[in-house]
Amino acid sequence: MNAGFYSLGAAEEVTGSKHVLEIDGQSYLIDCGAFQGSRAEAERKNREFGIAHDRIEGVILTHGHLDHCGILPLLAKRGYNGNIYATPATRDIASLIMMDSANIQARDAAYLQSQAKKKGEKFDWTPLFNEHDAIKAVSQTVGVSYNRPMFIGDGVSLEFYDAGHILGSAMASIKVKKGGKELNILATGDLGRKGKPIIRNPAIPETAPDYIILESTYGDRRHDSTDEAIGKLTDIAGKTVEKKGKILIPAFAIERTQELVFYFHLLVDKGIIPEVPIYVDSPMATNATTIFQLHPECYGEEIKEAFIKHHKNPFGFNSLHFTTSVQESKDLNDRKGPLIIISADGMCEAGRIQHHLIHNISDPNTTIMTVGYMAENTLGRRIRNREGEVKIHGDWFKVRAQVEEINAFSAHADYFEMLEWLKAVDTSKLKGIFLVHGEKKAQAFIKKYLEENGFPNVQIVKYGQTYELN
Repeated sequence: MNAGFYSLGAAEEVTGSKHVLEIDGQSYLIDCGAFQGSRAEAERKNREFGIAHDRIEGVILTHGHLDHCGILPLLAKRGYNGNIYATPATRDIASLIMMDSANIQARDAAYLQSQAKKKGEKFDWTPLFNEHDAIKAVSQTVGVSYNRPMFIGDGVSLEFYDAGHILGSAMASIKVKKGGKELNILATGDLGRKGKPIIRNPAIPETAPDYIILESTYGDRRHDSTDEAIGKLTDIAGKTVEKKGKILIPAFAIERTQELVFYFHLLVDKGIIPEVPIYVDSPMATNATTIFQLHPECYGEEIKEAFIKHHKNPFGFNSLHFTTSVQESKDLNDRKGPLIIISADGMCEAGRIQHHLIHNISDPNTTIMTVGYMAENTLGRRIRNREGEVKIHGDWFKVRAQVEEINAFSAHADYFEMLEWLKAVDTSKLKGIFLVHGEKKAQAFIKKYLEENGFPNVQIVKYGQTYELN
């Protein structure tokens, strides 16, 4: 048996996950995500696919975030007709994400074309894919529930375990049995954290892996505790009420928005914070919340105890409002505080959050609260770094708003949590760990940290370099 592994995305960087497992000449693609960051670089990387569609035996999708599923429609557009394996919840979320991406690209193309026409310039940019391509990708997606192993190729089986990252997220346990030999590879996708309020803790796979493909997004950082985060959330909300200001929260439409709604619901219920109007201003987040309600099989015990048994809706309460139109979104810019606006995109690279920033980023009574990872070269990273001036839609804006950061809401395990999870896994057969999905500094730190804690064979994956799996 000849086996190898290489990466075509999220190697020494975050976003754009695209990894290839080679088994006796058959290629299995693990995730097929969009790169996010510098516009020119993202355009180049997302169009340069890196592998011919007819070489792919099957695609394994770990979860529905854009940087893991966002280029699947392009793969389908270029002729891939095989199966895409995902959990049922991931299939629903990825469908939403891919269709939204197609719509955004179509709107961008129309806007840029009109601008070029006004300036008398040539315009030849085309979207990566359209809605038809996204629908094709969804139609090829096969739902595979957790802990239900199935064969996906000759001597190759797949079993999903809950990764505890977002609704439906999975670790992919890939078992290969050929010629009397057996090889077990565990791809974590994005590894989640214990004690999150909505979804379950990351599972401990039953089979001892020979190799682990491990994400490293927060490889050099520790998260705040939940109690600290709730305290900070309470403090920020209290100060906002005092100065009658606004809190802008750029949040991913999947998981982060629902988690924030959950916590605000608890704080209001317990009388810890007043009933400040809270607006979820993201069509995708509204639709995603409906998907959450359709998949209680992914819920953890806390949400079941707090809400399900008492027949309450964890994602709906009196002070919470979901905007349903563009006009409602625009009206929020004229509305006086105190109020809280949760809006996508989580990295501030697109979506309605940019319009709210344009109207409020220069107001000292506004607080911008970052609650998740911000990739390099994104608007969100520049705001989080408290740069004095940022460019939005081609114009420069002074950053006079307060900028606060809460790390506890991250859906990625930090380096301590990764080690804790690894120590719970049966590593008696482990031959090596491959680090992906992390910036260079974070990967260098966690490589050393794992080696100091009993895991000597850790490699930082280089783009396009093949690693033999023995």
